[in-house]
Amino acid sequence: MDFSEKGPSLEEVKAMDMVSYLSVLGYEPSKISNDEYWYLSPLRNERTASFKINRSINRWYDHGMGKGGSLIDFGMQYFNCSFGDFLIGHCRNIPLQHSIIAFRNSSEKKQSKIIILKEEPLQSPALLQYLKQRKISLRIAHEYCSEVSYGINDHRYYGIGFKNDLGGFEIRNPYFKASSSPKGITTCQNNDKKVLVFEGFMDFLSYKSIRDQFRNKNESFLVLNSLSFLEKARPFMEKHQTVSLYLDRDQPGKKLTQMALNWGNKYKDQSSLYKDYKDVNEWIVKSKTHEKLGRGLKP
Repeated sequence: MDFSEKGPSLEEVKAMDMVSYLSVLGYEPSKISNDEYWYLSPLRNERTASFKINRSINRWYDHGMGKGGSLIDFGMQYFNCSFGDFLIGHCRNIPLQHSIIAFRNSSEKKQSKIIILKEEPLQSPALLQYLKQRKISLRIAHEYCSEVSYGINDHRYYGIGFKNDLGGFEIRNPYFKASSSPKGITTCQNNDKKVLVFEGFMDFLSYKSIRDQFRNKNESFLVLNSLSFLEKARPFMEKHQTVSLYLDRDQPGKKLTQMALNWGNKYKDQSSLYKDYKDVNEWIVKSKTHEKLGRGLKP
């Protein structure tokens, strides 16, 4: 897809796969049944998934709102904007090359499944160099991550693996970002006083890398691995007296942060720490003073 400065064409937007588009926004399905993908609604707060995408026709319907339509209809609702503003302001530069949909036959509808073939300690020079570029402490990376070999359609690859509580992995390498099944949250319970909440594991590793010299074993951690798990993770967060939120400073992250703040005074937004950056990792990569600023991190 070739986005111009004026944004993508109407035909290109209509060709975007809604499931992939929601994934870019930070939403993952709660349930999949054939071509139907069910979500906790991105347009409102709810406890039971009632937002559906029919992937075969690339259309959505929110049963709680009684509304539905195309990706454009969704974008105008989600961003509360006009048709033109959505095309120009909210579709420009979105990396959705993989999201173009075509007329698929039954064999093409089968999704490639990631199969974990092997798990071992991090050792690949390429992966270690990637972590260094992301300003991640290798000691921290070795403590919380592993190197996984995985297969897709009879091809074998490898990447940095971060395991969730269900045994699935978030997988990263310089060219690939994906998850193996089952997908879920990652928790580390150290006490019931405070828990730090991160959207993704790179932000978690970044925080740990900054705080490495000021280690506090009394901090509990929660890595969502997907914003769609925030409400599912609420029981774990509620076990703690204070919940410090380090979510991304993009629209989905801000929206979910506000939702959590509405749950009670124990929820604290800490994103002002990296207010000029998208997330914690971008902050430590681009900020020349992040080591000094790291002393100011307050759970």
